[in-house]
Amino acid sequence: MASEASALAPTTTEPIDITDELVEAPILDSLENDEAPELLIPEFKGLAFRPVKTAEDEARRKARIPPEWVKKNATAKQPKKTRAERKKLNPLRSEKYTPEYVFEDGLRRVKPYYFTFNTFCKERWRDRTLVDVFQSEFRDRPIEYYEQAIKEGSVLINGTVKSTLETVIKDGDYISHKLHRHEPPVSDRPVGIVYEDDRIMAINKPAGVPVHPAGRYHFNSVVEILKFERGGDWNPLPCNRLDRLTSGLMFIAKTREAAEDMMSQLKTRTVKKQYVARVKGNFPDEDVEVDQPILSISPKLGLNQVRANGKHAKTVFQKISYNAEKDYSIVRALPLTGRTHQIRVHLQFLGHPIMNDPIYSNRKVFGPNLGKGGTDNDEDLITRLNRMGKDEVAAAVEYYDDMMTDYVKRKAELMTGEVCADCGTPLYSDPGEQELGIYLHAIKYECNEGNWAYETPMPEWAV
Repeated sequence: MASEASALAPTTTEPIDITDELVEAPILDSLENDEAPELLIPEFKGLAFRPVKTAEDEARRKARIPPEWVKKNATAKQPKKTRAERKKLNPLRSEKYTPEYVFEDGLRRVKPYYFTFNTFCKERWRDRTLVDVFQSEFRDRPIEYYEQAIKEGSVLINGTVKSTLETVIKDGDYISHKLHRHEPPVSDRPVGIVYEDDRIMAINKPAGVPVHPAGRYHFNSVVEILKFERGGDWNPLPCNRLDRLTSGLMFIAKTREAAEDMMSQLKTRTVKKQYVARVKGNFPDEDVEVDQPILSISPKLGLNQVRANGKHAKTVFQKISYNAEKDYSIVRALPLTGRTHQIRVHLQFLGHPIMNDPIYSNRKVFGPNLGKGGTDNDEDLITRLNRMGKDEVAAAVEYYDDMMTDYVKRKAELMTGEVCADCGTPLYSDPGEQELGIYLHAIKYECNEGNWAYETPMPEWAV
Protein backbone atom coordinates (compact mmCIF):
# COMPACT_ATOMS: atom_id res chain seq x y z
CA MET A 1 0.00 0.00 0.00
CA ALA A 2 1.30 3.43 -0.83
CA SER A 3 1.66 6.24 1.69
CA GLU A 4 1.85 9.99 1.42
CA ALA A 5 4.17 12.67 2.65
CA SER A 6 3.81 15.18 5.45
CA ALA A 7 1.37 18.05 5.60
CA LEU A 8 1.65 21.05 7.85
CA ALA A 9 3.18 19.57 10.99
CA PRO A 10 4.12 21.89 13.81
CA THR A 11 6.95 21.81 16.23
CA THR A 12 7.62 22.53 19.83
CA THR A 13 10.36 24.99 20.59
CA GLU A 14 11.13 25.01 24.29
CA PRO A 15 14.27 23.06 25.30
CA ILE A 16 13.66 20.51 27.98
CA ASP A 17 16.27 18.07 29.23
CA ILE A 18 14.05 15.09 30.03
CA THR A 19 14.53 12.63 27.21
CA ASP A 20 16.82 9.81 26.27
CA GLU A 21 17.99 10.63 22.79
CA LEU A 22 16.29 14.01 22.93
CA VAL A 23 16.62 16.94 25.30
CA GLU A 24 14.78 19.50 23.34
CA ALA A 25 11.54 18.90 21.59
CA PRO A 26 12.69 18.73 17.98
CA ILE A 27 11.91 20.84 14.97
CA LEU A 28 11.10 18.15 12.43
CA ASP A 29 13.90 15.98 13.75
CA SER A 30 13.73 12.86 11.60
CA LEU A 31 14.63 11.87 8.10
CA GLU A 32 11.17 12.53 6.72
CA ASN A 33 9.54 14.79 9.28
CA ASP A 34 8.34 11.66 11.01
CA GLU A 35 8.87 12.76 14.56
CA ALA A 36 7.96 16.41 14.63
CA PRO A 37 5.20 16.94 17.21
CA GLU A 38 1.85 17.32 15.51
CA LEU A 39 -0.32 20.40 15.82
CA LEU A 40 -3.46 18.90 17.20
CA ILE A 41 -3.07 20.53 20.58
CA PRO A 42 -3.50 17.20 22.43
CA GLU A 43 -4.19 17.08 26.14
CA PHE A 44 -0.65 15.99 26.94
CA LYS A 45 1.13 18.46 24.66
CA GLY A 46 2.03 20.98 27.34
CA LEU A 47 2.74 18.27 29.89
CA ALA A 48 5.19 16.08 28.08
CA PHE A 49 7.53 18.65 26.60
CA ARG A 50 7.24 21.86 28.62
CA PRO A 51 8.00 22.65 32.26
CA VAL A 52 5.02 23.46 34.46
CA LYS A 53 4.93 27.25 35.07
CA THR A 54 3.79 28.50 38.44
CA ALA A 55 2.54 31.92 39.48
CA GLU A 56 5.93 32.51 41.12
CA ASP A 57 7.70 31.72 37.83
CA GLU A 58 5.54 34.25 35.99
CA ALA A 59 6.15 36.92 38.63
CA ARG A 60 9.91 36.43 38.38
CA ARG A 61 9.75 36.59 34.60
CA LYS A 62 7.83 39.87 34.62
CA ALA A 63 10.22 41.35 37.19
CA ARG A 64 13.13 40.81 34.79
CA ILE A 65 11.48 42.73 31.90
CA PRO A 66 12.36 46.46 31.75
CA PRO A 67 9.22 48.69 31.87
CA GLU A 68 10.34 50.63 28.80
CA TRP A 69 10.51 47.38 26.81
CA VAL A 70 6.98 46.45 27.89
CA LYS A 71 5.66 49.83 26.79
CA LYS A 72 7.45 49.65 23.44
CA ASN A 73 6.22 46.15 22.70
CA ALA A 74 2.82 46.27 24.35
CA THR A 75 0.97 45.56 21.11
CA ALA A 76 3.60 43.39 19.42
CA LYS A 77 2.40 40.03 20.73
CA GLN A 78 -1.21 38.86 20.46
CA PRO A 79 -2.80 37.20 23.52
CA LYS A 80 -3.20 33.44 23.32
CA LYS A 81 -6.69 32.26 22.49
CA THR A 82 -8.70 30.08 24.84
CA ARG A 83 -9.71 26.53 23.94
CA ALA A 84 -13.26 27.72 23.16
CA GLU A 85 -11.91 30.48 20.91
CA ARG A 86 -9.68 28.01 19.10
CA LYS A 87 -12.68 25.77 18.39
CA LYS A 88 -14.59 28.71 16.89
CA LEU A 89 -11.58 29.49 14.70
CA ASN A 90 -11.44 25.96 13.41
CA PRO A 91 -14.34 25.09 11.08
CA LEU A 92 -12.05 22.66 9.29
CA ARG A 93 -11.38 20.55 12.38
CA SER A 94 -11.88 16.87 11.60
CA GLU A 95 -14.74 14.98 13.19
CA LYS A 96 -13.64 12.39 15.72
CA TYR A 97 -12.33 9.54 13.63
CA THR A 98 -11.95 5.89 14.63
CA PRO A 99 -9.00 4.42 12.74
CA GLU A 100 -9.44 1.39 10.55
CA TYR A 101 -6.33 -0.73 11.11
CA VAL A 102 -5.41 -3.43 8.63
CA PHE A 103 -2.73 -6.03 9.48
CA GLU A 104 -0.93 -7.68 6.59
CA ASP A 105 2.59 -8.54 5.46
CA GLY A 106 3.94 -7.84 8.94
CA LEU A 107 2.65 -4.26 8.82
CA ARG A 108 0.00 -2.23 10.64
CA ARG A 109 -1.81 -0.03 8.11
CA VAL A 110 -4.37 2.76 8.50
CA LYS A 111 -6.94 3.32 5.76
CA PRO A 112 -6.72 6.88 4.30
CA TYR A 113 -8.94 9.52 5.95
CA TYR A 114 -9.59 13.27 5.97
CA PHE A 115 -7.79 15.23 8.64
CA THR A 116 -7.03 18.83 9.70
CA PHE A 117 -3.66 20.06 10.92
CA ASN A 118 -3.80 23.12 13.18
CA THR A 119 -1.11 25.41 14.53
CA PHE A 120 -0.41 28.90 15.76
CA CYS A 121 2.21 30.93 13.95
CA LYS A 122 5.71 29.98 15.09
CA GLU A 123 8.22 32.71 15.78
CA ARG A 124 10.40 31.73 12.83
CA TRP A 125 7.34 31.91 10.51
CA ARG A 126 6.43 35.52 11.29
CA ASP A 127 6.28 37.91 8.33
CA ARG A 128 6.82 35.08 5.82
CA THR A 129 4.36 33.91 3.20
CA LEU A 130 2.55 30.61 3.67
CA VAL A 131 4.11 29.28 0.48
CA ASP A 132 7.59 30.11 1.76
CA VAL A 133 6.97 28.28 5.04
CA PHE A 134 5.60 25.20 3.30
CA GLN A 135 8.49 25.08 0.86
CA SER A 136 11.27 25.57 3.40
CA GLU A 137 10.01 23.38 6.25
CA PHE A 138 8.00 20.51 4.75
CA ARG A 139 9.91 18.40 2.27
CA ASP A 140 7.59 15.48 1.55
CA ARG A 141 5.12 17.17 -0.77
CA PRO A 142 5.97 19.23 -3.84
CA ILE A 143 5.39 22.97 -3.60
CA GLU A 144 2.77 22.63 -6.35
CA TYR A 145 0.58 20.65 -3.93
CA TYR A 146 0.62 23.42 -1.32
CA GLU A 147 -0.01 26.11 -3.92
CA GLN A 148 -3.07 24.20 -5.16
CA ALA A 149 -4.33 23.59 -1.60
CA ILE A 150 -4.12 27.31 -0.88
CA LYS A 151 -5.95 28.19 -4.08
CA GLU A 152 -8.72 25.69 -3.29
CA GLY A 153 -9.29 27.12 0.20
CA SER A 154 -7.95 24.11 2.10
CA VAL A 155 -5.67 26.39 4.15
CA LEU A 156 -7.39 28.93 6.41
CA ILE A 157 -6.03 31.72 8.58
CA ASN A 158 -7.88 32.23 11.89
CA GLY A 159 -10.63 29.89 10.79
CA THR A 160 -12.36 32.17 8.30
CA VAL A 161 -9.83 33.92 6.09
CA LYS A 162 -8.96 31.98 2.94
CA SER A 163 -5.26 32.30 2.30
CA THR A 164 -3.67 33.26 -1.01
CA LEU A 165 -0.23 32.71 -2.44
CA GLU A 166 0.68 36.17 -1.14
CA THR A 167 -0.66 35.66 2.40
CA VAL A 168 1.88 36.71 5.04
CA ILE A 169 1.73 34.99 8.44
CA LYS A 170 1.59 37.26 11.49
CA ASP A 171 2.12 36.62 15.20
CA GLY A 172 -1.06 35.18 16.72
CA ASP A 173 -2.36 33.74 13.44
CA TYR A 174 -4.03 30.32 13.68
CA ILE A 175 -3.47 28.15 10.61
CA SER A 176 -5.65 25.19 9.58
CA HIS A 177 -4.95 22.82 6.72
CA LYS A 178 -7.43 20.09 5.75
CA LEU A 179 -6.20 17.19 3.67
CA HIS A 180 -6.75 13.59 2.68
CA ARG A 181 -4.23 11.66 4.70
CA HIS A 182 -2.32 8.45 3.95
CA GLU A 183 -0.24 7.28 6.91
CA PRO A 184 2.85 5.15 6.31
CA PRO A 185 2.53 1.59 7.61
CA VAL A 186 4.51 0.55 10.68
CA SER A 187 5.53 -2.77 12.20
CA ASP A 188 2.60 -4.87 13.42
CA ARG A 189 4.47 -5.79 16.61
CA PRO A 190 2.40 -4.98 19.69
CA VAL A 191 3.23 -2.40 22.35
CA GLY A 192 4.64 -4.62 25.09
CA ILE A 193 3.72 -4.07 28.76
CA VAL A 194 6.72 -4.40 31.11
CA TYR A 195 4.95 -3.12 34.24
CA GLU A 196 1.61 -1.47 35.02
CA ASP A 197 -0.26 -0.11 38.02
CA ASP A 198 -2.99 2.52 38.47
CA ARG A 199 -0.52 5.40 37.96
CA ILE A 200 1.99 4.41 35.30
CA MET A 201 2.94 1.91 32.61
CA ALA A 202 6.41 0.82 31.59
CA ILE A 203 6.18 -0.31 27.98
CA ASN A 204 8.41 -1.92 25.37
CA LYS A 205 8.00 0.29 22.30
CA PRO A 206 8.29 -1.46 18.93
CA ALA A 207 10.92 -0.06 16.55
CA GLY A 208 9.58 2.12 13.76
CA VAL A 209 6.54 3.42 15.66
CA PRO A 210 6.63 7.09 16.75
CA VAL A 211 5.68 7.86 20.34
CA HIS A 212 2.99 10.46 19.62
CA PRO A 213 1.24 11.80 16.51
CA ALA A 214 3.94 13.39 14.43
CA GLY A 215 4.55 14.40 10.83
CA ARG A 216 3.14 11.71 8.54
CA TYR A 217 2.03 9.58 11.50
CA HIS A 218 -1.08 9.95 13.65
CA PHE A 219 -2.97 6.73 14.40
CA ASN A 220 0.19 4.71 13.77
CA SER A 221 1.75 6.05 16.98
CA VAL A 222 2.18 4.56 20.44
CA VAL A 223 -0.24 7.02 22.04
CA GLU A 224 -3.03 6.45 19.51
CA ILE A 225 -2.53 2.68 19.43
CA LEU A 226 -2.91 2.54 23.22
CA LYS A 227 -6.03 4.73 23.03
CA PHE A 228 -7.54 2.45 20.39
CA GLU A 229 -6.72 -0.76 22.27
CA ARG A 230 -8.00 0.42 25.66
CA GLY A 231 -10.92 2.56 24.51
CA GLY A 232 -12.75 5.13 26.57
CA ASP A 233 -11.48 8.64 27.16
CA TRP A 234 -8.11 7.59 28.60
CA ASN A 235 -5.29 9.85 27.46
CA PRO A 236 -1.82 8.24 27.65
CA LEU A 237 0.83 10.71 28.87
CA PRO A 238 4.35 9.90 27.62
CA CYS A 239 6.98 10.78 30.23
CA ASN A 240 10.02 10.24 28.01
CA ARG A 241 10.54 9.73 24.34
CA LEU A 242 12.44 7.48 21.97
CA ASP A 243 13.25 8.12 18.33
CA ARG A 244 10.76 6.53 15.96
CA LEU A 245 13.35 4.00 14.77
CA THR A 246 14.47 3.08 18.31
CA SER A 247 12.79 0.36 20.36
CA GLY A 248 12.63 -0.25 24.08
CA LEU A 249 11.59 1.00 27.47
CA MET A 250 9.28 3.98 27.84
CA PHE A 251 7.02 5.33 30.58
CA ILE A 252 3.36 6.18 29.99
CA ALA A 253 1.58 7.92 32.86
CA LYS A 254 -2.13 7.49 33.50
CA THR A 255 -2.53 10.69 35.51
CA ARG A 256 -1.03 14.17 35.31
CA GLU A 257 0.43 13.81 38.81
CA ALA A 258 2.20 10.55 37.89
CA ALA A 259 3.55 12.14 34.72
CA GLU A 260 4.94 15.13 36.59
CA ASP A 261 6.58 12.85 39.15
CA MET A 262 8.29 10.64 36.56
CA MET A 263 9.36 13.54 34.35
CA SER A 264 10.84 15.30 37.37
CA GLN A 265 13.01 12.26 38.04
CA LEU A 266 14.13 12.07 34.42
CA LYS A 267 14.81 15.80 34.25
CA THR A 268 16.92 15.94 37.42
CA ARG A 269 19.18 13.09 36.29
CA THR A 270 18.21 10.73 39.09
CA VAL A 271 17.60 7.89 36.63
CA LYS A 272 20.26 5.67 35.05
CA LYS A 273 19.56 4.67 31.44
CA GLN A 274 21.00 1.78 29.48
CA TYR A 275 20.78 1.07 25.77
CA VAL A 276 22.14 -1.72 23.60
CA ALA A 277 23.22 -1.25 19.98
CA ARG A 278 24.65 -3.35 17.16
CA VAL A 279 27.48 -1.43 15.53
CA LYS A 280 29.87 -1.84 12.64
CA GLY A 281 33.30 -3.36 13.33
CA ASN A 282 35.17 -4.63 16.37
CA PHE A 283 34.49 -2.16 19.19
CA PRO A 284 37.34 -1.53 21.71
CA ASP A 285 37.41 -3.88 24.67
CA GLU A 286 37.84 -1.10 27.23
CA ASP A 287 35.12 1.37 28.19
CA VAL A 288 34.96 4.34 25.83
CA GLU A 289 33.75 7.77 26.96
CA VAL A 290 32.70 10.24 24.28
CA ASP A 291 32.47 13.84 25.50
CA GLN A 292 31.66 15.71 22.28
CA PRO A 293 29.10 18.50 21.76
CA ILE A 294 26.28 17.91 19.29
CA LEU A 295 24.72 20.48 16.95
CA SER A 296 21.55 20.25 14.86
CA ILE A 297 22.74 20.71 11.27
CA SER A 298 19.32 20.41 9.63
CA PRO A 299 16.24 20.26 11.89
CA LYS A 300 14.12 19.66 8.82
CA LEU A 301 16.00 16.46 7.90
CA GLY A 302 16.88 15.40 11.43
CA LEU A 303 20.63 15.63 10.84
CA ASN A 304 22.89 16.18 13.87
CA GLN A 305 26.68 16.15 14.07
CA VAL A 306 29.55 16.65 16.48
CA ARG A 307 30.46 20.36 16.42
CA ALA A 308 32.48 22.55 18.77
CA ASN A 309 29.59 25.04 18.96
CA GLY A 310 27.02 22.35 19.76
CA LYS A 311 25.44 21.39 23.08
CA HIS A 312 27.36 19.41 25.68
CA ALA A 313 26.86 15.66 25.27
CA LYS A 314 28.51 12.69 26.97
CA THR A 315 28.05 8.94 26.48
CA VAL A 316 29.89 5.93 27.91
CA PHE A 317 30.09 2.78 25.77
CA GLN A 318 30.92 -0.78 26.87
CA LYS A 319 31.55 -3.71 24.56
CA ILE A 320 29.37 -6.77 25.19
CA SER A 321 30.39 -9.10 22.34
CA TYR A 322 31.88 -9.24 18.83
CA ASN A 323 30.77 -11.33 15.84
CA ALA A 324 33.93 -11.83 13.78
CA GLU A 325 32.14 -13.61 10.92
CA LYS A 326 29.82 -10.66 10.23
CA ASP A 327 32.08 -7.97 11.71
CA TYR A 328 29.71 -6.35 14.16
CA SER A 329 29.75 -5.66 17.90
CA ILE A 330 27.01 -5.49 20.50
CA VAL A 331 27.68 -2.55 22.81
CA ARG A 332 26.03 -1.06 25.88
CA ALA A 333 25.45 2.71 25.78
CA LEU A 334 25.07 4.80 28.93
CA PRO A 335 23.99 8.35 27.99
CA LEU A 336 24.89 10.90 30.67
CA THR A 337 23.14 13.71 28.81
CA GLY A 338 20.23 13.59 26.40
CA ARG A 339 20.77 15.26 23.05
CA THR A 340 18.87 14.53 19.87
CA HIS A 341 20.32 11.36 18.29
CA GLN A 342 23.13 11.46 20.89
CA ILE A 343 24.01 7.75 20.91
CA ARG A 344 23.76 7.47 17.13
CA VAL A 345 25.96 10.53 16.50
CA HIS A 346 28.61 9.54 19.08
CA LEU A 347 28.86 6.02 17.64
CA GLN A 348 29.29 7.47 14.16
CA PHE A 349 32.00 9.81 15.48
CA LEU A 350 33.89 6.78 16.86
CA GLY A 351 33.77 5.03 13.49
CA HIS A 352 31.33 2.38 14.77
CA PRO A 353 27.91 3.53 13.52
CA ILE A 354 24.77 1.51 14.14
CA MET A 355 24.81 -0.92 11.22
CA ASN A 356 21.35 -0.25 9.83
CA ASP A 357 21.05 3.46 10.68
CA PRO A 358 19.66 5.08 7.50
CA ILE A 359 21.22 8.45 8.37
CA TYR A 360 24.48 7.97 10.26
CA SER A 361 25.58 4.75 8.59
CA ASN A 362 24.77 5.85 5.05
CA ARG A 363 27.66 5.81 2.56
CA LYS A 364 25.67 7.81 0.01
CA VAL A 365 25.54 10.66 2.51
CA PHE A 366 28.83 10.41 4.42
CA GLY A 367 31.14 8.58 2.01
CA PRO A 368 33.30 5.49 2.67
CA ASN A 369 34.50 6.51 6.16
CA LEU A 370 30.89 7.10 7.31
CA GLY A 371 31.69 10.35 9.10
CA LYS A 372 34.31 8.95 11.48
CA GLY A 373 35.96 11.73 13.47
CA GLY A 374 33.39 14.30 12.38
CA THR A 375 32.37 16.10 9.19
CA ASP A 376 32.53 19.68 7.99
CA ASN A 377 30.72 20.15 4.67
CA ASP A 378 27.17 20.64 5.91
CA GLU A 379 25.64 21.79 2.63
CA ASP A 380 26.80 18.66 0.79
CA LEU A 381 25.48 16.44 3.57
CA ILE A 382 22.09 18.16 3.50
CA THR A 383 21.85 17.90 -0.29
CA ARG A 384 22.65 14.18 -0.30
CA LEU A 385 20.42 13.38 2.67
CA ASN A 386 17.52 15.27 1.12
CA ARG A 387 17.45 12.77 -1.76
CA MET A 388 16.99 9.82 0.57
CA GLY A 389 13.51 8.33 0.62
CA LYS A 390 12.47 10.15 -2.55
CA ASP A 391 14.43 8.82 -5.49
CA GLU A 392 17.13 6.92 -3.57
CA VAL A 393 16.89 4.25 -0.88
CA ALA A 394 17.96 5.46 2.57
CA ALA A 395 20.39 2.55 2.84
CA ALA A 396 22.76 1.88 5.72
CA VAL A 397 26.00 -0.12 5.36
CA GLU A 398 24.16 -3.33 6.24
CA TYR A 399 22.05 -2.85 3.12
CA TYR A 400 25.08 -3.74 1.02
CA ASP A 401 26.19 -6.71 3.12
CA ASP A 402 25.60 -10.35 2.32
CA MET A 403 23.29 -10.78 5.32
CA MET A 404 20.52 -8.99 3.43
CA THR A 405 18.78 -10.85 0.63
CA ASP A 406 18.15 -9.32 -2.79
CA TYR A 407 14.41 -9.49 -2.07
CA VAL A 408 14.74 -7.41 1.09
CA LYS A 409 16.95 -4.90 -0.74
CA ARG A 410 14.31 -4.40 -3.40
CA LYS A 411 11.69 -3.50 -0.79
CA ALA A 412 12.10 0.13 0.21
CA GLU A 413 9.99 3.23 0.69
CA LEU A 414 10.28 5.47 -2.37
CA MET A 415 8.01 7.77 -4.32
CA THR A 416 6.21 5.55 -6.82
CA GLY A 417 5.32 8.23 -9.36
CA GLU A 418 1.63 7.54 -8.69
CA VAL A 419 -0.82 9.92 -7.03
CA CYS A 420 -3.94 9.43 -4.92
CA ALA A 421 -7.10 9.39 -7.05
CA ASP A 422 -9.00 11.39 -4.40
CA CYS A 423 -6.51 14.15 -3.58
CA GLY A 424 -3.64 13.99 -6.06
CA THR A 425 -1.03 13.44 -3.34
CA PRO A 426 2.21 11.71 -4.44
CA LEU A 427 2.25 8.14 -3.11
CA TYR A 428 5.03 6.09 -1.55
CA SER A 429 5.69 2.38 -1.63
CA ASP A 430 5.78 0.32 1.56
CA PRO A 431 8.90 0.59 3.70
CA GLY A 432 11.30 -2.31 3.55
CA GLU A 433 12.15 -4.43 6.56
CA GLN A 434 15.43 -2.53 6.91
CA GLU A 435 13.50 0.76 7.25
CA LEU A 436 11.23 -0.26 10.12
CA GLY A 437 13.79 0.23 12.87
CA ILE A 438 17.45 0.40 13.79
CA TYR A 439 19.64 -1.69 16.07
CA LEU A 440 19.22 0.59 19.08
CA HIS A 441 17.15 -0.45 22.09
CA ALA A 442 16.47 1.19 25.46
CA ILE A 443 16.85 -1.85 27.70
CA LYS A 444 16.88 -0.60 31.30
CA TYR A 445 15.95 2.37 33.47
CA GLU A 446 16.63 2.44 37.19
CA CYS A 447 16.31 4.99 39.97
CA ASN A 448 19.65 6.06 41.45
CA GLU A 449 18.18 5.68 44.94
CA GLY A 450 17.19 2.08 44.27
CA ASN A 451 13.44 2.66 44.56
CA TRP A 452 12.60 1.06 41.22
CA ALA A 453 14.11 -0.51 38.10
CA TYR A 454 12.51 -1.74 34.87
CA GLU A 455 14.13 -3.82 32.16
CA THR A 456 13.08 -5.37 28.86
CA PRO A 457 14.41 -8.59 27.32
CA MET A 458 17.34 -8.29 24.92
CA PRO A 459 16.13 -7.59 21.36
CA GLU A 460 16.44 -10.47 18.88
CA TRP A 461 19.26 -8.83 16.92
CA ALA A 462 21.43 -8.57 20.08
CA VAL A 463 21.10 -12.20 21.23
